[in-house]
Amino acid sequence: MMDDYFLPSWIYLAVFTVFVGGATKKILACQLSAAPPLMALLGATVLAERLWALCLPALLLLVPLALTYFLYFLYSCTRAPPATLPAQGKAVLITGCDSGFGNATAKHLDALGFEVFATVLDGSGDGARDLQKTCSPRLTILQVDITQPQQVQQALIQTKAKLGLKGLWGLVNNAGVCVNFGDAELSLMSTFRGCMEVNFFGTLSVTQTFLPLLRHARGRIITVSSPAGDQPFPCLAAYGASKAALNLLMNTLRNELQPWGVPVSTVLPASFRTGQSGNRAYWETQHTRLLQSLSPALLDEYGEDYVSETKDLFQSHASHANPDLSPVVVAITTALQVQQPAPRYFAGPGVGLMYFIHSYCPLSVSGRFLQKLFVKKKLPPRALRKQADCKLSHGLHNNNNNNNDEDSSGEVKLK
Repeated sequence: MMDDYFLPSWIYLAVFTVFVGGATKKILACQLSAAPPLMALLGATVLAERLWALCLPALLLLVPLALTYFLYFLYSCTRAPPATLPAQGKAVLITGCDSGFGNATAKHLDALGFEVFATVLDGSGDGARDLQKTCSPRLTILQVDITQPQQVQQALIQTKAKLGLKGLWGLVNNAGVCVNFGDAELSLMSTFRGCMEVNFFGTLSVTQTFLPLLRHARGRIITVSSPAGDQPFPCLAAYGASKAALNLLMNTLRNELQPWGVPVSTVLPASFRTGQSGNRAYWETQHTRLLQSLSPALLDEYGEDYVSETKDLFQSHASHANPDLSPVVVAITTALQVQQPAPRYFAGPGVGLMYFIHSYCPLSVSGRFLQKLFVKKKLPPRALRKQADCKLSHGLHNNNNNNNDEDSSGEVKLK
């Protein structure tokens, strides 16, 4: 009996070992908490118990595998953090410092001793005044719309004038917009172009412009992107498409700039409350604009209540988002100060798990996970509801006809 199961068990065990090894590497790279790795180890133990009835050598091989994993996990938890490079004498340019991640990062890096060049869209706005009030004289505010090449070039001239022969240690591409919510069919073409113009082309323009300074100093590029660029979040097609293009650009630059000694990192934040996302009036305005942009026929197909539900879900999601931006600030700072920055940083709880599910689970499972995690829509479009009602009404009508036929046949038989 044991001989019958010997070969299949070892084949199965080999496949399982490869999967566990890959999953372990992915988990550690995702910077997850201790709970998921321990759950994976528990799952391996349960599987080993099942394999006991099939093949004893299989169990004996799983024991050193589990022990090796445990020792590596213990080592990763107890090893000292990597040494950080000093901030003094290093210049960093950060885009999008009017609010949110950019504003918080500019303050933090200035406090550490970096020479910060903070670009803002509104040079006389609250964000610029806040930075001038709270930061040291080392910080320089630059009024830049990254979609305007002339303004980007002017920022380069101002930066070079202040740096002299010194290059730029870090470029933090943070500026970005999410100008819509709703199904892709309900989004205007101008909305897709607007997201691409800022999130992709604007970032590309800044990166190309400042690359000579970065190469001169053998500095690094850190770009704040989004998991929506890698995974199909519902109702974020325009934003996600622009971030997908941005992610691919940074992955390409990482390979191209490696010979120059310029590392490229991408920060992928969880859900945080930034900008106007926590403002109820902002969502009402976006909702009104969306309704006004829809054709009567399309609005009739989807229904105003369907669009309103989407707005309510986005507003609720934003209101429950984390107001503490420190995970993103820490990720950016780490990428600037460690000797060898990582290609990707998952900032905030749940992002590593999200990527783990996206990488190892079927698309149907990962898609359902995103729907449950992000927007839990309950209301179908109006046209689908009408179809369902028609089918239900038609089914009831047929049942009544069948019942009448049975009654009539019964009466005939009685006669």
